[in-house]
Amino acid sequence: MSTIRIGPARVPSKDSPDEAVRLLQERDYTACEIDCEGGFWMDYPFAARFGELARDAGIVLSVHAPIAAFLGHREREKKYRMAIGMLDHSAGIAVAAGAEPVVFHPGFLLERPREEALAAVVEQLAELRERLEGKGRAVPFGVEIMGRVRDFGTAEDVLGIAAQLGWVRPVLDFAHLHATSDGGFTEAGAFASVLAAADRIQEPGTPFHIHFSDIAFANRNETKHLPYGEGTLRVEPLRDALARSERPATLISESPDEESSQAIRSALLANAAPIAATGASSSSRRSKTAASSSRPRSRKN
Repeated sequence: MSTIRIGPARVPSKDSPDEAVRLLQERDYTACEIDCEGGFWMDYPFAARFGELARDAGIVLSVHAPIAAFLGHREREKKYRMAIGMLDHSAGIAVAAGAEPVVFHPGFLLERPREEALAAVVEQLAELRERLEGKGRAVPFGVEIMGRVRDFGTAEDVLGIAAQLGWVRPVLDFAHLHATSDGGFTEAGAFASVLAAADRIQEPGTPFHIHFSDIAFANRNETKHLPYGEGTLRVEPLRDALARSERPATLISESPDEESSQAIRSALLANAAPIAATGASSSSRRSKTAASSSRPRSRKN
């Protein structure tokens, strides 16, 4: 069975890196994604201190770049230059914190054939890599599977990008996959198929990077993240699929509330490797809290 780490999609305190790590330990997390989707709030000293404390606590970090930091632009104008600048800065935060990968969204078709859009993303990522190498910021990146069925960013698109760039990993967002498949991720086989495809192209020894939450969708498009138990996506089939793999995994919970993240953590780690099941810090009181919060809430309607 692979080693599984799990943590939230948001740093639990933006006031103090010491408080942030204390809260992560208190909640028995072994991972955390630095949330810059809405903009940069963390400076380099905060990132460095957060990274130092997280390493000491056995917590792995990743960074989510701003939503506007996508590539594949048609024109190398203002929006492209802004995206490059945001990805560059995200990589700087990642270096300071010792975090990887830098997660970003793949962009849009922009009325182009899918193959042309994919080629543009790959080309612009390669150019970005040269810039980052010159600054000592050449960290791994992660391109996320998106949640709208006809848009760019399908599993095939993401795997196609990652297959051409060894430093880019697929970010397996199973909530998005559940939405675009019209609720198709209910059995371990569906999860295992995606994991196997990622495993074939990802560098040996690097962990799967997974986003997970319950999800609402309509017409095979995501609408919103749900508290765990209110939709139809469950983590147990993913847990069973991961058990078949030798590759480690980091799961980031994008749930809208802490109770849901704890429910996912409890179910995911029921038979997991000791490092993930034990967490960075544990106590009998927290174990009881996690157990009581792991009961999914029933659908209201």
